[in-house]
Amino acid sequence: MNFAQLLFPDFSLILIGYLLCRHTALDRKVWEPIESLVYYFLFPVLLFHSIVKSPLDLDATSSLMAAAFTLGLCAIALTYSLPHWPLLGRRLDRRLHAASAQVGFRFNSFIALALASKVAGPQGLQLIAVIIGVCVPLFNVGAVWPMAHHAGKGFARELLRNPLIMATAGGLMANLLGFSVPFWLEPTVSRIGQSSLPLGLMAAGAGMQLGSLHTAKALGVAVLAVKHLGMPLMAWGIARLFGLDSTQTSVLLMFSAVPTASTCYVLATRMGYNGPYVAGLVTLSTLLGMVSLPFALGLLGR
Repeated sequence: MNFAQLLFPDFSLILIGYLLCRHTALDRKVWEPIESLVYYFLFPVLLFHSIVKSPLDLDATSSLMAAAFTLGLCAIALTYSLPHWPLLGRRLDRRLHAASAQVGFRFNSFIALALASKVAGPQGLQLIAVIIGVCVPLFNVGAVWPMAHHAGKGFARELLRNPLIMATAGGLMANLLGFSVPFWLEPTVSRIGQSSLPLGLMAAGAGMQLGSLHTAKALGVAVLAVKHLGMPLMAWGIARLFGLDSTQTSVLLMFSAVPTASTCYVLATRMGYNGPYVAGLVTLSTLLGMVSLPFALGLLGR
């Protein structure tokens, strides 16, 4: 499989978003409300629908769920251990680390959902929905707690306001209760979900910026190394540990190597942290995804 060709359409949308934002009248003033629309409405609808539309076979997916949860815990632990590393730890600003650590384990759901069916066929979308259902609450807890702690804000309040957690919890509950979207509403819901992917990818490109990275180079290198090298290697070992089949392994490896969430800098800014620095890390992560995805799917996937 030619992974460069497979990934080109989605990364080209990211590039288009960047070029439109930087070189046309469609600047950040245009993309900020689009970003909010995708984050607070379009993407939660897609996430809810992806989880609800196919009944979950908990027996068949239990190993994948356990593997994804283990991978998430390991990535969070590794990222938050950085201030305690010899030599490196003394060079890290704790407050800046609290804001940027999320880059080391969160994932861009737009890209993950766009790639899942290409990597693993029709089953891929359901499998990535299962992983998202397991990891979105975990990763949001990991992202919000240290920032809420350092900023003196209520952790539970910040967590309950997250639309991704609400959509995931609602989708899992509805699926387990046997709820399905009414047939007359299905086309509308599907089109809302389909529109979120290209808009989300272009919004990720529009948000790319590198200007503030010089303020903490060591922290940036360490966090991105966890995300684009550490997570794929951990995913490969965990897939073997839990005995995942080839399809589940491919989806888990893809999930581990996708760029970090474009909403990292939105969350950091909203909670009073250095948003431009986090945005720079998100930008580099998006670019590094073009290397880590072929590495995970091609080299480790063998």
